[in-house]
Amino acid sequence: MAWFKKKTDEKPKEKKKGIPKGLWVKCNGCEEIIYGKELELNNRVCPLCQYHFKLNVLERINLIIDENTFIEYDKNVKSDDPLSFKDLKRYEDRLKSAKEETGLEEALVSGEGKINGHDAVICVLTFDFMGGSMASVVGEKIFRAVDRAIKKRFPVIIVSASGGARMQEGILSLMQMAKTTAVLAKLGKEKLPYISILTDPTTGGVTASFASIGDVIISEPKALIGFTGARVIEQTIGQKLPEGFQRAEFLLEHGMIDMVVERKDMKKTVAQILDFFKNRQ
Repeated sequence: MAWFKKKTDEKPKEKKKGIPKGLWVKCNGCEEIIYGKELELNNRVCPLCQYHFKLNVLERINLIIDENTFIEYDKNVKSDDPLSFKDLKRYEDRLKSAKEETGLEEALVSGEGKINGHDAVICVLTFDFMGGSMASVVGEKIFRAVDRAIKKRFPVIIVSASGGARMQEGILSLMQMAKTTAVLAKLGKEKLPYISILTDPTTGGVTASFASIGDVIISEPKALIGFTGARVIEQTIGQKLPEGFQRAEFLLEHGMIDMVVERKDMKKTVAQILDFFKNRQ
């Protein structure tokens, strides 16, 4: 009868431990599996196909700015909900979720620091915060940062990653296109350099304003850059677009940007450009 009795002295089986999150990462370019630590040590660039993964704000600042030199501007300037906008969710709720997920108050962080010893003002957009969309606060922070650069006689670097204007703020968001280009025109009149760095993706109203008017325009490899989607353009003009249309290499070939620079060389390249401008002032 012991055959039919449940044994109580058996030890419960241990649950199998899962693979820790982030230990292995699938590349979006070659679809190979990469060891997470190796990816981090390589500035989040695939060692097999050179696909550039997205960076958050802190990673981007650490990539370009000298260690322990960054001073943030306007940290407590926050977005409002002037239109009381609601689609599937209230705009207020979307902002709250974005803040909780990223630990940021807005899609753009601005400040000053040194780049291989050169003083500079830098603004960094992150796609993690509502697709890097350009809200009123984004335009205001760029305006204030450039205004400080003019007073301090510093060059300006803006790193873009954006889906365009923030629809929840309507015309107020679109007005930032004029606001940012106007203050950067003032920077140009003061003969202070502006370097625009485009990352994947840079689209919409950001591409149509401050991202495209740098004295030098740099892009990371294979970054998507354009105003509107390829499918919309094809439907509008009734033609098939060329292969690689709206990718950094295509834009370089057609004179829309000045250079395509790998992430590992970005800081050195920016510093060399600043050297060039400094020696001619």
